[in-house]
Amino acid sequence: MHRLMFRKVLIANRGEIAVRVAAVCRQMGIGTVAVYSTADEKLPHVAAADEAVAIGPPPPRDSYLNADAILAAAKRTGAEAIHPGYGFLSENADFAGKCESAGLVFIGPPPKVMARMKDKVQARNLVAHNAVPVVPGSEGLIEGHDAARAIGRKIGYPLLVKAANGGGGIGMTPVNDEAGLEKALTTCADRARAAFGRPGVYLERYFSAPRHVEVQILGDGRRTIHLFERECSIQRRYQKVVEEAPAPLAAPRDFFEQLYRSAVRAAQAFGYANAGTVEFLVADGKFYFLEMNARLQVEHPVTEATTGVDLIGWQIRIAAGEKLSLPPVERTGHAIEFRIYAEDPIRMLPSPGTITRFDPPSGEGIRCDAGYRAGDTVTPFYDPLLAKLVVSAPSREAAVARAAAALTEFRIEGIKTNLDLHRRIVFSEAFGSGSLDTRFLERLR
Repeated sequence: MHRLMFRKVLIANRGEIAVRVAAVCRQMGIGTVAVYSTADEKLPHVAAADEAVAIGPPPPRDSYLNADAILAAAKRTGAEAIHPGYGFLSENADFAGKCESAGLVFIGPPPKVMARMKDKVQARNLVAHNAVPVVPGSEGLIEGHDAARAIGRKIGYPLLVKAANGGGGIGMTPVNDEAGLEKALTTCADRARAAFGRPGVYLERYFSAPRHVEVQILGDGRRTIHLFERECSIQRRYQKVVEEAPAPLAAPRDFFEQLYRSAVRAAQAFGYANAGTVEFLVADGKFYFLEMNARLQVEHPVTEATTGVDLIGWQIRIAAGEKLSLPPVERTGHAIEFRIYAEDPIRMLPSPGTITRFDPPSGEGIRCDAGYRAGDTVTPFYDPLLAKLVVSAPSREAAVARAAAALTEFRIEGIKTNLDLHRRIVFSEAFGSGSLDTRFLERLR
């Protein structure tokens, strides 16, 4: 164990990611502390840690978003560092700063870097000045409808109105012509104000059916490397559903080399350290910077499966002060991840309830990261992600076949899930051929 390594880490999250972080820490000889709301007391992530601390009632603002309660739990248990997982406080620069002020290590990028990335307009301009292609759009916040109309005429329609201080597709509003621009601006600003406390919006050219490709980054503040790309084009309401690596994208080798170099330049422009992801849209044979995420991504296992690199382990090592000493990383095989949600397949809304059966598949090339078991109750308070099914094989064709068998075998009862949707996806001709874009699910029958 490295001489700087932590003795104890508090995991400021829940569900499958908290279970996974606890497992990695155990392998590294690090003690762990789980936190939980009163609704989650019996979930697997609580039992996965060496210690567990209740931090409040079920609403996230009173528990997993309660920075003071989490910091108090860390101090009380003697934790030296906090791993935020993803979601909740993982991209909250204020929380990262509070960790530092409390003498705790935040396992993620420095607060000032997170703050720099939070403003989407500033982030876009910063990477553009560092030779990273960006989607044509406004250089700053939109100041009034007249200014918006002028920009629309300059870059052309359709346009996408986007919140400057948010993510996850919240507030994104496409507009097809100038007649609909004023309403779209108002709608997006209202949603941005409600979700992020700031109404600022900007404009970008709207691609109706691009591919969504992202590059995994690791950096220690001195050295920055990429771990190749993932494709995340299968989405619903801007939320990813299926991800895979490598991207089944027919493009010359030089295209990918330029993509990787651009991702590294973007990360270096931010002064990035730790694990992060640079996201791009791909359309008409070109790629465009979309945003950079200052955290681990839900889909990181497909990169781990194809590179053999433990991303969580390296997050912890970098935060503990180790240099990024990985030799040149090579990629082999193919991996696909399916997000399994507690979801009503008809209304496409969360479906809480008690799980009466939870039988994931197993076998060669199959990994299931789960945050629930049979007998657990899915409450309406949190993201309804139950598990991530990851399949890997020497080729994409073999991975798709393995995924089809695994999804057929997977059984969850007592609640509604999106397993049938995944089965339809994996058995579809379009998926088998790799014909993916962000409107894939709209065409799926």
